[in-house]
Amino acid sequence: MPVATVGTSATASLDVSDSTIAEFAALSGDDNPLHLDAEYAAETMFGGRIAHGMLAASVVSAAVGSLPGDIVYLSQTLSFENPVRAGDEVIADVEVVEALGGDRLRVRTAARVGDEPVVSGKAVILSVPHETDG
Repeated sequence: MPVATVGTSATASLDVSDSTIAEFAALSGDDNPLHLDAEYAAETMFGGRIAHGMLAASVVSAAVGSLPGDIVYLSQTLSFENPVRAGDEVIADVEVVEALGGDRLRVRTAARVGDEPVVSGKAVILSVPHETDG
């Protein structure tokens, strides 16, 4: 099986719905009213409910995980740039930008809704060939 190299890229997407947000809250234990309480959220700087930032970041994780090879996350920086709301499609684009030696690679990570950035950052990963018997 091939491994990721400089220039390798991948994409993942997720349609965010009210149920996606509720399910993420239940899985993560993050029940912040910004995500779950429409009346509360309407009175905040966001003017309504928003998805968890880590929900958008999880789409980045899906894109990184779809790079070739067995992928192991070593680190990830994240900047949350704009909110995601129910009804949005989050699209994550990742690209290997630097070989760091050994099997370590630096990856540019970004997620957007349309042309609007929602998450950006960099990751360091291992991309190793998948070992098979025989």
